[in-house]
Amino acid sequence: MADNVRLVSYFYTHCADSPGEAFRLLSSLKEGGVNLIAFSAFPEGMNRCQVDFIPENPDLFLKAAHKAGLTVSDKRQCFLIDGADRPGAVAEVLKRLADAKINVTAMDAVCSGDGRYGAILWVKPAALAAVSTLLGA
Repeated sequence: MADNVRLVSYFYTHCADSPGEAFRLLSSLKEGGVNLIAFSAFPEGMNRCQVDFIPENPDLFLKAAHKAGLTVSDKRQCFLIDGADRPGAVAEVLKRLADAKINVTAMDAVCSGDGRYGAILWVKPAALAAVSTLLGA
């Protein structure tokens, strides 16, 4: 089975890097009925972090974020990849991009169980169309 590659919308915010902060953010979205396809958080400077949200429904996400008083970025795009887990699955994707001279901004990947893997792939906005064509999004 071939990998499934989707171009998806994401939003980000910045928050304090402190215990319970991610829980606070996610709880406010849960209260708004938001289902996230993916979520990523990482440190950004001293005692700060960036939190990325990939919602199933971007409009509902924005409504819930606004209601909760969250300041989020404008809508951005990234790729969500899933497929059969196998040795080198992510390397195959990265090789195709490297061969096309496309730089990857960031990537998170995980084995999701039952022989499947998933990944989030970020590239610069100018590369979105080329990556969509190359990976069949």
